[in-house]
Amino acid sequence: MNQTNASSNPKAGTTNAATAAVVATDTAISTKPDAGPRAPIRHLVLVLGDQLDISATALDGFDPVQDCIWMAEVAQESEHVWSAKQRTTVFLSAMRHFADALRAQGWPLHYVTLDAPDNSGTLAGELAKAIATYQPHTLVMTAPGDWRVLQDLRGAALAAQVPLDVRDDLHFFSTVRDFAAHAKGRKQLRLEYWYRELRQKTGILMDGKAPVGGQWNFDADNRASFGAKGPGAVPPPTRFAPDAITQEVIALVNTRFASHPGSVAEFGWPVTRAQALLSLHAFIQERLPYFGEHQDAMWEGDVWLYHSHLACAMNLKLLGAREVVAAAEAAYRAGAAPLPAVEGFIRQILGWREYVRGIYWTQMPEYEERNALGATADLPAFYWTGDTDMACLRDAIAQTLRHGYAHHIQRLMVTGLYALLFGVKPQQVHQWYLAVYVDAVEWVELPNTLGMSQFADGGVMASKPYAASGKYIQRMSNHCKGCRFDPALSVGEAACPFTTLYWDFLLRHETMLTANPRMGMQLKNLARLSPDQRGAIVAQATRHRETTAAVASAHPAGTP
Repeated sequence: MNQTNASSNPKAGTTNAATAAVVATDTAISTKPDAGPRAPIRHLVLVLGDQLDISATALDGFDPVQDCIWMAEVAQESEHVWSAKQRTTVFLSAMRHFADALRAQGWPLHYVTLDAPDNSGTLAGELAKAIATYQPHTLVMTAPGDWRVLQDLRGAALAAQVPLDVRDDLHFFSTVRDFAAHAKGRKQLRLEYWYRELRQKTGILMDGKAPVGGQWNFDADNRASFGAKGPGAVPPPTRFAPDAITQEVIALVNTRFASHPGSVAEFGWPVTRAQALLSLHAFIQERLPYFGEHQDAMWEGDVWLYHSHLACAMNLKLLGAREVVAAAEAAYRAGAAPLPAVEGFIRQILGWREYVRGIYWTQMPEYEERNALGATADLPAFYWTGDTDMACLRDAIAQTLRHGYAHHIQRLMVTGLYALLFGVKPQQVHQWYLAVYVDAVEWVELPNTLGMSQFADGGVMASKPYAASGKYIQRMSNHCKGCRFDPALSVGEAACPFTTLYWDFLLRHETMLTANPRMGMQLKNLARLSPDQRGAIVAQATRHRETTAAVASAHPAGTP
């Protein structure tokens, strides 16, 4: 990485001058907008809350004499979905720390805080005021991670008749144009083929033209449960005590968004590049060697396990995808981590992350409205509280509200699976996931939710619905041991709602699923049920939905 002195090269060494500036900062940010250069200026450079990198393309060619950076905290970004306190806090704190890093560089910055007296509450409104103030010749930004935000900012630029230069986001290994070229003419857009293409282009985990280890994918090696003894002595997570800036943000969030879900009492996410680098180092040294085999396993009360917890830092751009992948590959090459673990982790970034971004930007805006299964139920109220007798859901939701985090199997095969089987309208599921997780930016959250979890896109992403009974959760966790429900039962007082709803899901969608060859075994098992068994399952599922809906009606979530 370039270590050039920042005084001679203001773009150089993101881990150097900018990090030093952030580490040294322990004072609260001013609530007054910064002063920028006098109008008219050449470029007003827009930096969003998920673009916190001094080497971002929007800042290429930045001239402190004739350019100014614009950042704005606005209520809209915490209220268009009912953003949880952890999520809002991590964005605002990281933005404020990054603003101080920019100031340390000596770069003009127009920063609007959430509690500024004349804050309009929207990005478009704040940008319109900044355009009027600075009269820029051109607006410049790195491509955002949200279709809605892009349209809002384009609208503000158009209204002011100022050109908007949207530059590629080079934090990714590929461009949206690359993915569109890959997708052209394909009836199905499968991760595996895109992943292999990127491996070949980048040379990552390759020996010449062949994949390291002789195979592309070690997923079959990475599906073990912990067994009766549990995960063992898991290394403690890398967490950071809130500094003065973060404490000020926490106080603001607890006041301004008091009714929003979750708690920030245990906030500890990295909010600077220096902290993000420490988190990366700790994962590579302490967790990566054990990550692969048990990456799909769950354990009651154990939040962190062997996962990286880096998605938030990566999605805010405090870490770059290339440096994270390079660190993991270097660990394998040095013999410090086994290939199945390293390949599984790299596939999540080089494969899955690039893939869902391509899906999002080539399918929007129509993608957001898809509902291939015709689901219409409301999201159960307990998703906002964790107040449920189902042990697996209670544990996953409780940790989500406490920390803004759950690992991918908890999201896909617990909270996501229940919503799928229950028949929740996918747009409501999407809004929940976008609201509660600290790593949630729409480009990555929406395809994962609508496509992978809820099968609402009808198979654009997943080759079949990820439908399973409570037996899957029993196999991959210890949740069922302390739960009052029995995953082997589909009817009766002790019947597991997951199992009941699983069979009901197959019954409701049997005609459509018959055309899917990957559903053959599940439908063959369904065919063994007698008419009486089918009727009992449908009746039990109906009672469960009615009971859950009644609770939701009596205790509304209070979402906007």
